[in-house]
Amino acid sequence: MAPPRVGLLLALALCLAFARADAAVRDLKVGYYAQTCPRAEEIVRRVMARALAREARSVASVMRLQFHDCFVNGCDGSVLMDATPTMAGEKEALSNINSLRSFEVVDEVKSALEEQCPGIVSCADIIIMAARDAVVLTGGPNWDVRLGREDSLTASQEDSDNIMPSPRANASALIRLFAGYKLTVTDLVALSGSHSVGEARCFSIVFRLYNQSGSGRPDPHMDPAYRQALDALCPLTGDQNVTGGLDATPVVFDNQYFKDLVHLRGFLNSDQTLFSDNEGTRRVVTQFSQNQDAFFRAFIEGMVKLGELQNPRKGEIRRNCRVANGGRPPLEKQVAPFRVVDF
Repeated sequence: MAPPRVGLLLALALCLAFARADAAVRDLKVGYYAQTCPRAEEIVRRVMARALAREARSVASVMRLQFHDCFVNGCDGSVLMDATPTMAGEKEALSNINSLRSFEVVDEVKSALEEQCPGIVSCADIIIMAARDAVVLTGGPNWDVRLGREDSLTASQEDSDNIMPSPRANASALIRLFAGYKLTVTDLVALSGSHSVGEARCFSIVFRLYNQSGSGRPDPHMDPAYRQALDALCPLTGDQNVTGGLDATPVVFDNQYFKDLVHLRGFLNSDQTLFSDNEGTRRVVTQFSQNQDAFFRAFIEGMVKLGELQNPRKGEIRRNCRVANGGRPPLEKQVAPFRVVDF
């Protein structure tokens, strides 16, 4: 028999383990707000439609927040938090700074929901609903979203830096990253199809155009005519904040993105690598380029699986998506309610 102190410690450890397990498995379900905020999904869709009317690119930016939020400690709205004097936020992480944008659209959604049903709908769930609506409003498929998440109390720039891939990532690195979340090669390729809509900066591709892998030459996996067009858009000494479409139809959610990859016209290295550098991802890219319905089905499955990643820590329902309830105010440089950065 274990000594009393050891037995007590073991019992305490088991209690903590079960508490963490209980916290990790939240009751996510379709229609979660049916009783507490029955118009929640309608409100999110309406605000997203207004954002689309103002700027088509904005909803694509909101859609990508789901990936950047869920991969870092689960879908908990941490990516929305502004930095404070005691917390470096994820917005300043290497893959996010001057890249993630349209946080003001989430603010607008949250404000509308707080007016209708204060303190009920989490910022984490707003990201999930808004990402789905961004797809639907740009011509993509619709699906039911499972809701019921809580918002984190903190954010972690360090965790984001350690997890999120760069635009230079190759297929093998992306496969390993996604596998760590039990996401398959098909999930990886399908979720990369979120780049069917939106734009990215020249900053993200100048190395492809002029110094791929330190060679002093452009990426050989580029259609020559497309490379010439990108050279004109993104000259070596030009403004690296200029943006270009991620595919040939950047305001329509369709399978053109995959057709472009097959023809070596992918904008980002982390996109083109899916066709050019790995046989497994190449097969899926080719399939989706030929069958839009297959892409849509796989994209829905991937988004649902991505949305199931949860933060095991106890959270809250933030009143303001940028700061924890009762938390310290954001740094002065981030107080502006409509902070716009690129991508």
